[in-house]
Amino acid sequence: MKGLRALALLGAGVTGMFGLAGLAYADEAEHGLSAPDYPWPHNGILSSYDHASIRRGHQVFQQVCAACHSASLVAYRDLIGVAYTEDEVKVLASEVEVQDGPNDEGEMYSRPGKPSDHFQNPYPNEAAARFANGGAYPPDLSLITKARHNGQNYVFALLTGYREPPTGVSVREGLHYNPYFPGGGIAMPKMLTDGGVEYDDGTVATESQMAKDVVSFLSWAAEPEMDERKLAGFKWILVFTLALFSAGYYKRWKWSPIKSRKLVLDVIN
Repeated sequence: MKGLRALALLGAGVTGMFGLAGLAYADEAEHGLSAPDYPWPHNGILSSYDHASIRRGHQVFQQVCAACHSASLVAYRDLIGVAYTEDEVKVLASEVEVQDGPNDEGEMYSRPGKPSDHFQNPYPNEAAARFANGGAYPPDLSLITKARHNGQNYVFALLTGYREPPTGVSVREGLHYNPYFPGGGIAMPKMLTDGGVEYDDGTVATESQMAKDVVSFLSWAAEPEMDERKLAGFKWILVFTLALFSAGYYKRWKWSPIKSRKLVLDVIN
């Protein structure tokens, strides 16, 4: 009886383990593989963005990502003092044709871009975007690192995670296998390859380097005020710390005569 009971318990344990493994696999297939945690240099309490990386990341976005994706919440002038000088931003903006209007005759017209213009959408509307991408709609990347769970790590893992599907896994025609994408099949092909971009500062453009730089750029795009917020927070912490020490010193100075006085009771008189 004891042997049968032990076998039953062992069978139940093995069945439970396989059941949990099946649930984990199903969850991974539905939501995508969990992205690893990468040591982003701007994640520290007193750390700031790597502005050289932001500039390189903008190059990657401009030369690779902007062919399909928009970043409509970012204006060219936002890059001034962050990755480019004012003159460089004016040149960058002027290279883009912007539709404006209407003019005095009520017609729309094209003009060179200005620093106040936002990044342009590569497609005139969602229907055109879906038609050009086999039914998939390339999302706007302005807030992508905030819109996705574990955003920075997810985007980096997604960009570098393309591989051949494992045995037994089939991917629908027109999709590409990426375990970090929900469902494992993504319409976007692998876009980053070694040497795909020639950096202005001479940095070697490996796949991981380009992924890291474009994630730095997208992180800044989603939270451009981070450096100022951290600096303001540090200043407030410093002010409150000084105020706390001042209050403590004033309290000791004010109460020290009272706490140190000596009372003498004359019980006779």
